[in-house]
Amino acid sequence: MLFLGVCLFIFSCELEKEFSSIKPINWEKRAIDLNKKDTLTSGQTYLSVYSQIYSGTEHRTHNLTVTVSMKNINLNDSVYIEEATYFDTKGDLIRTYFTKPIYLAPLETVEIVIDEVDKHGGTGANFVFDWKKKSTVNDPHFESVMISTSGQQGISFTSQGIKIE
Repeated sequence: MLFLGVCLFIFSCELEKEFSSIKPINWEKRAIDLNKKDTLTSGQTYLSVYSQIYSGTEHRTHNLTVTVSMKNINLNDSVYIEEATYFDTKGDLIRTYFTKPIYLAPLETVEIVIDEVDKHGGTGANFVFDWKKKSTVNDPHFESVMISTSGQQGISFTSQGIKIE
């Protein structure tokens, strides 16, 4: 009877667990009101990510932890990320990470982490970032690192963002 109670407790805790990617850093503390009169240049960047990869056959997949880095590569000026949207392999929207624009200070990196157990993205997930910056500064840079370990074996690789024209 005690064993059954312990099993039920563990199972119920697992059901209530939320993925860290859904509760990221406090986006509200990074939020900024962009003045519509500001002369900021808009852009969009596409980033491929993989929360799963095929392993051995197309019928077996291996889960990965994804770290998405949003980087400001400017020494003196902030850049602004208006939206970070996450899509699955089929192109269906999974989630939007913040509802107000956020700022990235000079040389700052802010990350989104997608837990290894979060398989929603699948084998061909995507991010689209909408951003703004002064016309005289560098575009923000986006990259992802996917990693997993099992026993003594590990796998990791990266992906770089592509500006959408």
